[in-house]
Amino acid sequence: MNAREILSPDLPYDMGPRVDRATQDAQLLSFVERATDLRDRGREGVCRATFGARYDDLRRHAGAIKQATLDRLDLHLGNFVDRATAKGTQVHFAGDGAEANAIVLAIARRIGAKLCVKAKSMVTEETQLLHELQAIGVETLETDLGEFILQIDDDAPSHIVTPMIHKDRIATAKAFTRVLGAAYTEDPEQLTRIAREHMRAKYRKADLGISGANFLLADSGTIVLCTNEGNADFCVAGPKVHIAIVGIEKVVPSAADVVPLLKLLARSATAQPLTVYTTFVTGPRKAGEHDGPEELHVVLVDNGRTELLRAQTRELLRCIRCGACLNACPVYRKVGGGHAYGAVYSGPIGAVVTPHFQGLANYVDLPQASSLCGACFEACPVHIDIPSHLILLREQLVKSKLAPSRLYRIWARLLQRPWLYALVSWTQRIVLRALGKRSRSRDPYRDRRMVRRAPGPASAWTAVRDLPSPTGRNFRHWWREHEANR
Repeated sequence: MNAREILSPDLPYDMGPRVDRATQDAQLLSFVERATDLRDRGREGVCRATFGARYDDLRRHAGAIKQATLDRLDLHLGNFVDRATAKGTQVHFAGDGAEANAIVLAIARRIGAKLCVKAKSMVTEETQLLHELQAIGVETLETDLGEFILQIDDDAPSHIVTPMIHKDRIATAKAFTRVLGAAYTEDPEQLTRIAREHMRAKYRKADLGISGANFLLADSGTIVLCTNEGNADFCVAGPKVHIAIVGIEKVVPSAADVVPLLKLLARSATAQPLTVYTTFVTGPRKAGEHDGPEELHVVLVDNGRTELLRAQTRELLRCIRCGACLNACPVYRKVGGGHAYGAVYSGPIGAVVTPHFQGLANYVDLPQASSLCGACFEACPVHIDIPSHLILLREQLVKSKLAPSRLYRIWARLLQRPWLYALVSWTQRIVLRALGKRSRSRDPYRDRRMVRRAPGPASAWTAVRDLPSPTGRNFRHWWREHEANR
């Protein structure tokens, strides 16, 4: 599949086929498992080491800053527009992706753009701007190293922060040899140097630079860019025209309010104290300045965000795109990364925002692609209660009859009738223990048997993993014995 097919599948989307392919790809699962586990452990370690017992308080504080801003989003956006315009920035509003692309294409045509250098931007992934620019003859280069590799491979990001989490340096070496004509090497330093030499020639010739923004400061009209490679700074400083394409939820009241968010962003994403480059851009180049764009445009994009401003879903717009919930999520790891989700945003945050953006009927599988373990909530630096939103979407699925509810109704009736629940549990234990391979443990509470081929609905589980059968004695037996010994 190419990039557009991955992020724009036929709707309604069926997650099953991609998950089936991913679970059969041991190498892919290994890449995703190692990368996410490393990032998740790094995040927790550095946050606890830096903030100690204050870590959860800081998360709540950061969430409160975002929530208070969203509660008065109209006021803060208005302030940003006024301050940015006063500094010479041209601000545009786009209701959806098509309108955002049309604004950018109009600017590109007006200046006669031939070459565009582009920094990483999730909003432009939403709008598929890259393909639109190329369609009108503007050569467009993704300058984030991961995004660049995906571009030349016609692939799509699989992670919000580390887009090529599903690839390794061997795939990179092959792509560079095939597309750039470079000598084959698997050395990371040499691969980086090949990409750098290719990109720097483009930076010098580019007449248009495009980026996103991590934050917008309402009190000064400033855009804040956070990168580790410095490519966004080249996109700002080199071309005569710079366009920042930003979701309306990225605004915060002031520089003071952005400080806690910056403290948490890099630590949550990559376990760094701060991104290597944290750049504040206020207006275009001024008289006497030697670099910076002659024109600075900010395109404020809605594309479904105002729908999320409803009280029930507003907190979802707090997201600062750190990817921590993806790294913490066991389901994201086991389905081979982001491509299984069939949309720009994957993992837990994607499972809740995509159905709102694209329609719940089109993404029935996503709210159910979670164990509700709460790891995403624990990892989120702005304290978004993602599990609660997954439950709300599941409730909507049942009410709208988009998901089968018979099994859950049967389960509820069993729980209401203890004698029937006990009978079914006993039957299930006997059947699964008969199907399972006998273990040699003499401990009745550790006598685990593994079912390798289960009947009925459980066959989907055993298609990719063994199913532990029940122990010789259930919890009720254990409880009676221990109560008797008190």
